[in-house]
Amino acid sequence: MAIELQAIKENGNDATYSPNERVAAGSGDGGASGIPDATEKDGLLFGQPASNNGETVPSDHTTEAHRTQMNSVCGISRERVRLLLIIICIIVLICTVIGISLAMCAVFHVDRDDYFDSSLFNVPRSFNGSFQLPNRVFTEELVTLSSNESQALAADLQEKLDDLYKSSPALGRYFFEAEIQAFRNGSVIADYQLTFVMPEEQQDQLRNFTLSREMVYGVFRQFLYDQEADESGQMYIAPVSLNMFLRL
Repeated sequence: MAIELQAIKENGNDATYSPNERVAAGSGDGGASGIPDATEKDGLLFGQPASNNGETVPSDHTTEAHRTQMNSVCGISRERVRLLLIIICIIVLICTVIGISLAMCAVFHVDRDDYFDSSLFNVPRSFNGSFQLPNRVFTEELVTLSSNESQALAADLQEKLDDLYKSSPALGRYFFEAEIQAFRNGSVIADYQLTFVMPEEQQDQLRNFTLSREMVYGVFRQFLYDQEADESGQMYIAPVSLNMFLRL
């Protein structure tokens, strides 16, 4: 069958077309277009529609993968925080247990050295000596110990020596008494006697160490060097004047 060609006059020009050719819709110049019809497969090649601002909207698969990744990260963070809290609780618990244990030991611990039976201390050990009171003037009343001035001064000095030796950690439990025996001229020189008592079963060890002349003398001398002359006043004892010997 012969196909009749029709002539169309367009804009003053002759043009021919075949009925089988498609005219592009919406073409301003009415020219023929050779682009074939779009198919369903063509839409898959262009991804998702663009958003209003021209950006491509991510697909559902991408969003789901991102959400899964974020959940995984959050899960790991929570596990780390939980583990850290558990470690802190364990450390606090250990410190608490140690503190309670130390407190209980301090309360219930009994030091055997703090408890002794003084009735077993029946072996005396005495020391005699003298010291000088350079800030005091000798008077006639000090010659006799029965005078008021002598008794008052002797009482003050004995109290001073009592406090010294009773407060000594090493000698306190063995100390018995301090006695002022006389006053002599030379500013004022005081003659004294110190008496200690000890248990018979330990007397040899105590004589050689704790109640040795060196120990008793050293405690007295250190006390004299620590005193302040201004604060002691007339009761100040010159450290270099201290003499002591064991009474046999």
